[in-house]
Amino acid sequence: MNPKHVVSKSLGEEYYYLKHPSGLGIYIHPKKGYSSNYAILGTNFGSINNKFRLKNETSFTEVPDGIAHYLEHKIFETPEGDAFSLFAKTGASANAYTSFEKTAFLFSCTGNFEQSLNILLDFVSSPYFTPENVEKERGIIGQEIKMYEDSPEWKVLINLLGALYKNHPVNRDIAGSVESISKITPELLYKCYNSFYNLHNMTLCMVGDMDPDRIFTIVDKKLNYSMPVEVERYFPDEPQGIAKSYVSQNFDIQSSVFNLGFKENVLPMQRATNEELVYTDIMLSYFTSPSSDMYNRLLKEGLINTATFASEYLEGPGYASIIFSGESKNPEKVSEIIRDYIRKAHENGLDKETFERAKKAVYGRSLSVFNSVPAIANLTLEFDFSGKEIFEYMDILQDATLEKANERLKKELISDYSALSVVKPYEK
Repeated sequence: MNPKHVVSKSLGEEYYYLKHPSGLGIYIHPKKGYSSNYAILGTNFGSINNKFRLKNETSFTEVPDGIAHYLEHKIFETPEGDAFSLFAKTGASANAYTSFEKTAFLFSCTGNFEQSLNILLDFVSSPYFTPENVEKERGIIGQEIKMYEDSPEWKVLINLLGALYKNHPVNRDIAGSVESISKITPELLYKCYNSFYNLHNMTLCMVGDMDPDRIFTIVDKKLNYSMPVEVERYFPDEPQGIAKSYVSQNFDIQSSVFNLGFKENVLPMQRATNEELVYTDIMLSYFTSPSSDMYNRLLKEGLINTATFASEYLEGPGYASIIFSGESKNPEKVSEIIRDYIRKAHENGLDKETFERAKKAVYGRSLSVFNSVPAIANLTLEFDFSGKEIFEYMDILQDATLEKANERLKKELISDYSALSVVKPYEK
């Protein structure tokens, strides 16, 4: 084995990368002197991948919404019992999650890293589905779905995505619905597992005080060669416009929560480049950092609070949106003010002094990521699946210019492609 050694002199950071003969992509970020170790194993399979076909198939398979999340739950079950109990014996803390575009299994520990790594590689590579254990899980996941349906912070986001996207499956709940998961069978779970849990579609990221040569040797002993599985993913055509500009729902809450989203028009399988990501992050800081004019006006007028106001770039295959969120007594007024500041930026361009301040803030925040063992691993996995390199992002950020930021602004934050989602208290 001859892993690639990548060094960032400007950051003083390094990592090793190996595309293993089995097909698995492996990253190791050594962090000497750190007390905790972390590993995350991800597959490029999320809730939006509900229609696909293999290379030798003539027709597409359409699976029920929520099957990626259901499969994540079932992966933890082994003939010997729950994989969580195996991690408990090594002292590791394990978890997993499913997002719109990926599923990941992870653990953190302060000792017994190699034993925990063996557990991770074993249970993810040995699925165990029976009619009995699949049926048992249905009730558990059904309760989880109902819990999310009762969460105003989650519903306001899902409602927003339903307003922004007419056809793209990102407009559906990651866990699916009680009705959709009732159609999930062991056969469908194995179909998804064999299609997407192929090592050529997976990546392992590890961070901590570890010897790369030793870890590569351990992983090599666990992995067997696997044939690549070519999967064609299907996404329906997504029109340029939005489904609706406003959506609201009533909840038993004290104050309204909102999501204001701006849809970016992208091609069906397109992902944001590192440069696009850099300038989007700068723009978010430009408008929403505590030193920005917009933030301070919203705060001064009592329309937002420091605890909940936030912004994010939600991006994946064929979808991308900038979202402003928070709690407010008047979400419509917040939306009006945000849109007004954005309109003026489109007309006059970004202010140079504010741009430089936002750029420095993003750089400082990004730099702090490399002090967190879990953050490094999670971000490395995210960058890998989206075809980006983590150090390149920082290099582009260092050299970011106002001119390119204004060029990026022309393609984002377009008012005609925006929608406001609000969850309100019941009227008394």
